[in-house]
Amino acid sequence: MSELQAPQPPSEAMMRRATPGHPRSVVAVSKYLLPREALVATVRLHRAVLIVPAAQACGGLLVGSVAAFAIPETTVRLVVIWAAVALLLGHLIRMAARSQVEYLVVTSERLLLISGFGYRLVTQTPLHQLVNMSFGRTWAGRILGYGAFVNESGGRSELISDFVKYPEQLYLLICGMLFPSVGDEPDEDPPPREAFVDEI
Repeated sequence: MSELQAPQPPSEAMMRRATPGHPRSVVAVSKYLLPREALVATVRLHRAVLIVPAAQACGGLLVGSVAAFAIPETTVRLVVIWAAVALLLGHLIRMAARSQVEYLVVTSERLLLISGFGYRLVTQTPLHQLVNMSFGRTWAGRILGYGAFVNESGGRSELISDFVKYPEQLYLLICGMLFPSVGDEPDEDPPPREAFVDEI
């Protein structure tokens, strides 16, 4: 992967609609950037977040279908079973919607987690507080390509985000911003680089 950095945040007109030069995810997060901030990376949740809800919904549909033949239609038990199936399907739909509107954003100054479909929630962590940040990957995460970011603060482990795409690249990117090379001149402006934007 090439070096990652973004141009200045798009103008207000660009925030209203996506263009080929400013994908939808950039437009979605630009409104939360400070004027002096530069967008470095934006990723959505990994689709693996849907595996467990999809398996639960499929299992519920299977149980409900079997129960429909085994239990008389007039019983309360059948109604309860189908209500549970509806809840599982609703959970799957909610998680699918969440995966489309939740972003992990790295800027030149902060790490943002933007989430929520109806009620938008933006949580932020200044980059200088991420010196003890780490990421973990389960065996499924290593196979499918996702991980979890955890920040150690005050002797406590705080989960920043789970099911993060490209965890190794983002981890190295943030570490490179926190701990620049010895030969780097802090006063020099780095050459402009393209932002790492996930539109999948």
